[in-house]
Amino acid sequence: MHALYRELGGSIFRKSCRSRLWPLTRYRYPIEPLREGLHGALGDVTLGDLWSDQGGIDLVITAFDLVEQRTRFIKPWKPKYADWPLATAVLASCAVPTFFPVIEGRYVDGGVGSYANPCYLAAYEIAFCLGWDPAETTLISLGTGRAPHSLQMGEADKLRPWQWLAPVLDAFGSSAHDQQVHLVETFFGELDFRRFQVDLETPIAMDDASMLDEIERYGELLGQKLLTDELDEAQFVTAPPAPTYRLPEPTVPAEREPARASSLPLWIIMGGSVIGLWRQLRKR
Repeated sequence: MHALYRELGGSIFRKSCRSRLWPLTRYRYPIEPLREGLHGALGDVTLGDLWSDQGGIDLVITAFDLVEQRTRFIKPWKPKYADWPLATAVLASCAVPTFFPVIEGRYVDGGVGSYANPCYLAAYEIAFCLGWDPAETTLISLGTGRAPHSLQMGEADKLRPWQWLAPVLDAFGSSAHDQQVHLVETFFGELDFRRFQVDLETPIAMDDASMLDEIERYGELLGQKLLTDELDEAQFVTAPPAPTYRLPEPTVPAEREPARASSLPLWIIMGGSVIGLWRQLRKR
């Protein structure tokens, strides 16, 4: 993955007249370099190849369907997606509006909606689709960096109508990330859930390939947090109960024989393009 980012970053986000003329153009970058890169890495593997009657690799790829106005949950065990090339599913999930064209006339980035952080989706998949015991499952969620606050007190009073787009989208994305973490903590209390995140010192544009060294540095920091089990602060956010709310009586959990670490089901959810993490883990 690290090599793929290094190899393709500059070619996918190559500056051109199209990118410089945006928003006079419909999107900034052609999709062909990304399509070719994914095909080179994934080949002709279909989603159905990842699954058999005896089980296989469970994978959930989200893409937003503009025609039906809903999120598509693309999984290898769903018959309607079995013939989909894996590269096409990933391409649809990567097609960020305004950066890349729409895929097949209908699909864009799965982060459009509430799934920019898919940890709640993963917890639901574990408990209600796969039937795994949450108490015997570890869910690891990797963030892609929390951007610093961009507005100071009073600056919003001076924004023009067209200047509201960026702060509104940033607020939506940041709130959605932390809300998904809080939902998992609230409704899947038995799940061994661990969210790791890094705070960015300065904003990094998603199409700035010149920042790969800096992104890799953040990936190293994220790897250190994973190895030391330093969880994201969003996991500890709680809503205070109303004064009239009566707390339920605590229940004593049933004793169970601890499972060996190697036997625990494990889900790892990557929120996006953090690199450097794999190299950090390999050092250990």
